[in-house]
Amino acid sequence: MTTQVESPEVAELDDDGSGSFKSYVLRLLGSWRLAGIAIPFLILFTTLSVWSGPFLSRTNLIQIVDQQAATLAIAAAGTLVIVAGGLDLSVGAIYGLCAVVSGELAEHHSPVIAIGVALLVGLGVGLVNGMIVAFLKINALIATLAMSFVIGGVALKVSGGNLIILSQSSGFYKFANVPFLSVPSAVWIVLVFIVILGLLLARTNFGRYVVASGGNAEAARLAGVRVNQIRIITFALSGLAAGLGGVIDTSRLLSAQATGGGPTLTFTVLAGIVVGGTSIAGGEGSVPRTTIGVLFIALIGNGIDLLNINVLYQQIVLGVILLAAVSLDVWARKRRR
Repeated sequence: MTTQVESPEVAELDDDGSGSFKSYVLRLLGSWRLAGIAIPFLILFTTLSVWSGPFLSRTNLIQIVDQQAATLAIAAAGTLVIVAGGLDLSVGAIYGLCAVVSGELAEHHSPVIAIGVALLVGLGVGLVNGMIVAFLKINALIATLAMSFVIGGVALKVSGGNLIILSQSSGFYKFANVPFLSVPSAVWIVLVFIVILGLLLARTNFGRYVVASGGNAEAARLAGVRVNQIRIITFALSGLAAGLGGVIDTSRLLSAQATGGGPTLTFTVLAGIVVGGTSIAGGEGSVPRTTIGVLFIALIGNGIDLLNINVLYQQIVLGVILLAAVSLDVWARKRRR
């Protein structure tokens, strides 16, 4: 019989019925987290709509989402990792490895083989990350940071340190660029991926186990949750997402480089997750909010480009927003106690 486990904070019910009050507080905090990213997003969207004529054009809006497709997929899976109490700093390196693997294979084999092998590589690296963290008990930050160097070296070996360039006549190009309702296939692929992960976290027993594992691992174990197994699965999904992102961008740009992701992609992913209201301490998060967080950061970059503002200010603004998001998380956790 399957044991249903909720977030530890929700599960702690007192005899006097205060548990229902705690549940109410948690729901209220969740709504504030949503408002905390949705309201700034709407304000920024409205401001750019007024100040920049090209911003609201269909071409620009589709281009924003298309360019962020890989980041959105990786951030969605990364949300599960953080909610489960982990942290994956190797996603940029996995992205680069899978990009060059798919690019190399696409030159000599069918697109199906190139895509399939690259995704399996990402999934496999994610599994290794999860097992290192779960069984060797190495801090996830240290383990995945170390793995990023290993993966980056393998990616350089695969590509020979060269930029891989593909032909547009290649069938591989169609994977991310076939339009449907005037929207590139990359956007639709990532949308489906995000919806699946969102439902997995919010509507399934597995999602509840993920929340329990990050909220209070010991309590989750006592309740019968296989915390190590749950965390390994989340790391595997993160690797798969990074692989998908690498394949999508290689197909979209018809080029791949081992260093194409790196720290910049990793930082952008983490920023989107945290700005979206996912607690860096684990136990709380939402894939839809992460999606809004990533798009919010994308709007900042797009707006700075359209308004010809010095790119230096983008880094300053992102830093301030990230600090504000972490501060809000700390405040929310103190209110819950």
